[in-house]
This record gives sequence, structure tokens and C-alpha cells, in this order.
Amino acid sequence: MIYDNLPVYKATYDLLLMIFRLNRNFQRDYRYTLGENVKNELINLLVCIYNANSNSEKAPILAKAREHVVVIKLQIRLLMDLKQISLKQYAAAAEIIESVSKQLAAWHKSSDKLRSC
Repeated sequence: MIYDNLPVYKATYDLLLMIFRLNRNFQRDYRYTLGENVKNELINLLVCIYNANSNSEKAPILAKAREHVVVIKLQIRLLMDLKQISLKQYAAAAEIIESVSKQLAAWHKSSDKLRSC
């Protein structure tokens, strides 16, 4: 399967687009620090999804991807707590993050089952 057709890839890419759009409105202190860090984590997550899709040993890559999700969750929560995004924007981002997290967990579980057969 082509990686950019994967629902988890599309959802992550949509979140990256959202952060790029929101980043323009961040205060300067956060735009070039926390804002850039969130974008980099999302790009790293996309790379992990690509690598997991094209690799036979998916489990360690998916574990790393799930770590990126935890960091992204924390960073986006920080953006809300620092008043860089609204509660509504946070809720929209959190919904996407939750979807990505569930998809990665299911993919990880599935790859573990295939490995144990």
C-alpha cells in the first residue's frame, strides 16, 4: 500500500497542516520554539509511518511513532495552556491525535500478531 493513502498518514498530515496554519498566530516567543518543535515532531511521525509501511519489522518503528504521539499531545496541550491556541482549536487537534494514536496502536498490535505466527 502506498504510504500517503494510509488513513493514519492522512490524519497526521492534516494535523501538520493545522499546526502550520495556527503557527502564524503564535506569539514570537512560541512560534520559533514550541511551534517549530511541534512541526518537527509531526514530520518525524510521518517519517515513522512511511518507514513502518515499507519495512517488514514494523513493531520497533511503530513504538517510536507512538512515542512521537505522546510528545505531540504534550506540546499541543502546552500551546493551549500558554494561550497560543483556543480550546476549540485544541479540541480539534486532540481529536486528530486520538485518532492517530488509536490507529497506530491497532497497527502495532496487528504487527505483533503477525510476527508471533
